[in-house]
Amino acid sequence: MSFGARALIRLGALDHNLDVLQSTVPDARAMAVIKANAYGHGMIAVARHLEKVDSFAVARLSEAVQLREEGITQPIVLLSGVRSRQELRDSSEYRCEIVAHCPEQIDMLDTEVARPLTVWLKIDTGMNRLGFRPEESGPRIDQLRSLQSVGEVRLMTHIASADNPANPSTAEQLDAFRTVADGFDGAVSIANSPTMLGFPEIQTAAADFGFKGEHWIRPGIAMYGISPYPGRTGAELGLKPVMRFDATLIAKKPISAGSRVGYTGRYISDKDTTLGIIAAGYGDGYSRHFRDGTPVLLNGRAVPLIGNVSMDMLAVDLGQDATDRVGDLALLWGDELPVEEVAPWADTIPYELVCGVSNREASEVVS
Repeated sequence: MSFGARALIRLGALDHNLDVLQSTVPDARAMAVIKANAYGHGMIAVARHLEKVDSFAVARLSEAVQLREEGITQPIVLLSGVRSRQELRDSSEYRCEIVAHCPEQIDMLDTEVARPLTVWLKIDTGMNRLGFRPEESGPRIDQLRSLQSVGEVRLMTHIASADNPANPSTAEQLDAFRTVADGFDGAVSIANSPTMLGFPEIQTAAADFGFKGEHWIRPGIAMYGISPYPGRTGAELGLKPVMRFDATLIAKKPISAGSRVGYTGRYISDKDTTLGIIAAGYGDGYSRHFRDGTPVLLNGRAVPLIGNVSMDMLAVDLGQDATDRVGDLALLWGDELPVEEVAPWADTIPYELVCGVSNREASEVVS
């Protein structure tokens, strides 16, 4: 390890987590979501490792092109679809499957393409983000199947509040999707991480929803060992964190009660203590929104963050009798300090933290 912050990516944990997730829906095929640089874990390394998944899902064509140029051969689904006829042609050239969520995208499909495209018709069952309302689905399915550029039509929806199993809106969304899926003779995808883990009807989706094609799950955040449920950790769900984010202690010094720490001197020490400086900051993805008291793990104990996080450094209170040494490694989040427990200190969610890791110091990838 060199001077600053580093993300250690343990690919073996991916296998474990995927096994856990697939065991909840054993008859489904897996579309592994690796958008946003695989949630900050390294899209290419993750894709190369996950040879057994059936397909990958990304947000943008540029991500798919990068995967193809790196030799990834599995089907790739563009979750946001395409924005132009040229992107449509490129999607066909790069052997992508596309999501169609608005009339303009379906209208583009009269374009001549190199090979017919598999199209996932997005159904908006209540999230009110992307997709067609259930009552529009029949004519849109017929329209897609009439186009020569379309090889296969599939259905997809997205559940807005599955991270709160007590929220009745999920049952309402699932009921709305049943009206579309019942009798459909193609593939269907309903479940992201919280839906597949929290709703038993997903385990028997074909029978429960009445479709006749393949059932696809979309493992995302849980595949990286992170709980999709607030207040719970991945470990509680039998998952292992893939990312370990740590940094080096680069300085320590005694400070007196009344000393100000960091930019603006916002933090004022209430006691004589030892200040520690760790080589990680918002330039590495360690948020400036972290509050005083945010735990950092150093030599087996939690030490509190103090003062404003800088671009390259953060300060912690090591305690008056600290024996830590310059060069010691501090854990910002990982096994012993779950990112799910760290995120609330910045009033954010684990997704944002792991996606924000910049890897100025090259991440280390291990099996």
